[in-house]
Amino acid sequence: MNLAVPTVGVVVIGRNEGPRLIACLESLGERLATTVYVDSGSTDGSAEAAERLGATVVRLDMTIPFTAARARNSGFAELRRLVPETEFVQFVDGDCHVVEGWLAKATSFLVENPGYAIVCGRRRERFPDATVYNALCDREWDTPVGDALACGGDCLTRVEALAAVGAYSVDLIAGEEPEMCVRLRSAGWKIYRLDAEMTLHDANITRLGQWWNRSKRAGHAFAEVAHRHFGSPYGIWQRNVLRTLFWGCLLPFVALLGAVALHPAFLLLLAAYPLQTARIALREGGRRLAWLYAAFALLAKFPEMQGVAQFALNRLTHRRQGLIEYK
Repeated sequence: MNLAVPTVGVVVIGRNEGPRLIACLESLGERLATTVYVDSGSTDGSAEAAERLGATVVRLDMTIPFTAARARNSGFAELRRLVPETEFVQFVDGDCHVVEGWLAKATSFLVENPGYAIVCGRRRERFPDATVYNALCDREWDTPVGDALACGGDCLTRVEALAAVGAYSVDLIAGEEPEMCVRLRSAGWKIYRLDAEMTLHDANITRLGQWWNRSKRAGHAFAEVAHRHFGSPYGIWQRNVLRTLFWGCLLPFVALLGAVALHPAFLLLLAAYPLQTARIALREGGRRLAWLYAAFALLAKFPEMQGVAQFALNRLTHRRQGLIEYK
């Protein structure tokens, strides 16, 4: 396939995203000519739809354990093969719509700031009012503007920097973007969050079970990435793991064991949960969403603890963790 030589290429990953993938690809406009879509075993015609729209399609071999990192690396490699001169690559998930004007702003930033490897912007939920879980995701995407420790799945990257650190770690089932950012920062690169709209995302979380699995996956990622870079000055998520261990295990264990073995007064320790909820809510502004965010932030420590425990058990038994999916 003959592609024009671009400054920017795009890698989209997805599986059975249906209309969301079509909207994602259509939002790329003229960039479709330099877009690689990596399909992970879709059965809804996603790969064929992407080809009709003009994207180059890579179909992953699903007999090999799948990770999003593997999909991104496959797209990155194919884009570099097709267009070796590509300087920047926009990674985007197939359930996201790229906001008009984002690529121009992000590209200008990287051109003007050669010390930065990655730039990202504001990811928003397309339907934040549809469910409380979507609203929580929208709050999660609202990260501070300026120099950042990490990025998410949607970001514009400098090819030179990404290639130098070996791109994404394909063995991670989650947290591959922040882990890659640790390696980039260790190599002297920086990451920046622009005050600009980047993508619209469709979490489509409608049930508590989906949110629970997503939080469990986050806990596993916290533990695995923190363990991988333990002791590094650029490491991340050690505090996340400690908070999860405290709120999701230690505090309730001490309260319940103390109440049974010593005195019922130990149950008063559980009052720390509403107090912590109030502290977070007031810090967040005290509005309705702030209280919901605070309550779910505490509740999330229990599925996160499941993820941390699963990582520890896998380490002991030398097992490979399969995907923890919520869709």
